[in-house]
Amino acid sequence: MAEFSKQERQVTLAGVMIVFLLSALDQTIVATAMPRIIAELNGLALYAWVTTAYLLTSTVMVPIWGKLGDLYGRKPVLLASIGFFLAGSWLSGIAGEFGDLPIIGGGMTQLIVWRALQGIGGGGLFTTAFAIIADLYPPRERAKLGGLFGAVFGLASTIGPLVGGYFTDHGTVTLGGHVVAGWRWVFYLNLPLSLLSLFMILFKMPRMSHQARGKIDFVGAVLIIATFVPLLLALTFGGHTHPWTSPTVLGLFAGAAVGLVLYVVAERYASDPILPLELFKNRVFTTANLAGFLVSMSFMSTVAFLPLFMQLGQGVNATVSGLSTLPLMGGLMVSSIICGRLVTRTGRYKPFMLFGVAVTFLGIWLLSQMDAATSRPDLAWRMAVLGVGLGPGQSLFSLAIQNAMPPNQLGVVTSSSQFFRQIGSTMGVALFGTYLTNQLNSGLGRIMPGVDIGKLQGMGLEAAAGGGAPAMPPFVRDIITGAITDTFFVGLYVIAAAAAVVLLIPHVPMRDRSPMGAQASPDKDGETVIPGEAHL
Repeated sequence: MAEFSKQERQVTLAGVMIVFLLSALDQTIVATAMPRIIAELNGLALYAWVTTAYLLTSTVMVPIWGKLGDLYGRKPVLLASIGFFLAGSWLSGIAGEFGDLPIIGGGMTQLIVWRALQGIGGGGLFTTAFAIIADLYPPRERAKLGGLFGAVFGLASTIGPLVGGYFTDHGTVTLGGHVVAGWRWVFYLNLPLSLLSLFMILFKMPRMSHQARGKIDFVGAVLIIATFVPLLLALTFGGHTHPWTSPTVLGLFAGAAVGLVLYVVAERYASDPILPLELFKNRVFTTANLAGFLVSMSFMSTVAFLPLFMQLGQGVNATVSGLSTLPLMGGLMVSSIICGRLVTRTGRYKPFMLFGVAVTFLGIWLLSQMDAATSRPDLAWRMAVLGVGLGPGQSLFSLAIQNAMPPNQLGVVTSSSQFFRQIGSTMGVALFGTYLTNQLNSGLGRIMPGVDIGKLQGMGLEAAAGGGAPAMPPFVRDIITGAITDTFFVGLYVIAAAAAVVLLIPHVPMRDRSPMGAQASPDKDGETVIPGEAHL
């Protein structure tokens, strides 16, 4: 049994928190700088790919990093993830500095390639950080830490746009006669944090014995990439750059379906699969992942389009719209911390999951009742309610899965939770974006033919690059806000489905011992029994 001193746990926790902050910040800080990046690199036509490239690589790498952590230990996997992230951040910062490059091309294409490299590392940061905490702390104590991680995510989402906006607007400096544009510091800021986390993990983090035995499933890894890259591309293109029924989108979906069939067949005969199909026989694993998938989808039905509501529907600039999300993140931070502590105290997670989805339902309904005349204070308290509902889901679904599965599969099950939630987020943006586009076309088709989310986002980006807000006639604002709030309302059906799934999650008593010291095995019902513990 591995034992860690209090100091080793604290130092490791601090290093992992820095890693988590690093990954969470990157998801929010870059968006603020995009208008300036587009203006300088002349990349409006490619701007979506800066996000898509990171999303693709970070998502498909999640289950692969998780399996590698189980096989070879968390420490080397986390160090490798930070290394990829560090290299991608530095290269993203210098994109376009030296003109066109052979093969890669111009500055915007360079940025897309380096963001993809950064995403390879980013996919391992979240999942390995949570797996390390699962190795060090028993589930009951882990609930409190999970709430803390949710608060860190909320903090990153709060300060990210502010930091990104400040450096973009005021960070331009001249070094040795060379002008460094302010937006480049958005990527360079990752470097000192990455180096600090590298030092702490390399020299201070204890080596954790990995409990799984096996070899890398190269065929499974290739088939995961072959399945989910086309799927994510189809969801990204569908209804935006290509119609859903276009040969390109249908071909991508067909390729994803073929990849999935081949993956299922291959993994049935693999000696050590990346994502064992037997895991889906566990009711907690299946229902908690499905609930997390649906909550993430419903979450994106609102959060993805709130900036459009404020910028295009209410006429505020990008900076103000970024600051307006502070109540949402504040509610998320508070509820995440409080629910984490209550789960640690009571040993029960399901009541707080139900509380979260119920309040999320209320928050989305409140947002769906807004219009163009809604004041910012009125919008703020509605977003705060939504944030309170989202807080418990930041960690409790992963916690329930970790608690119900064998310790030697912690990396796989932790990464699967993040993986399904990221897929849910992507599908939420795609499907609700298509619904919003259809609503806009029915209302604006005569005066703005062919309007879609991409065009509206482009209008917002162009206005933001000039420091202002898009100019819209009042009746156009009414049509846009009506379409967006209708989209919010449709999200209620998804969160209602999530609530039904949460009701099906079995309760497994939370362990009071670190999983590295107790072996577990699934019982005949697919739930995990720890020797010496009661099972309800």
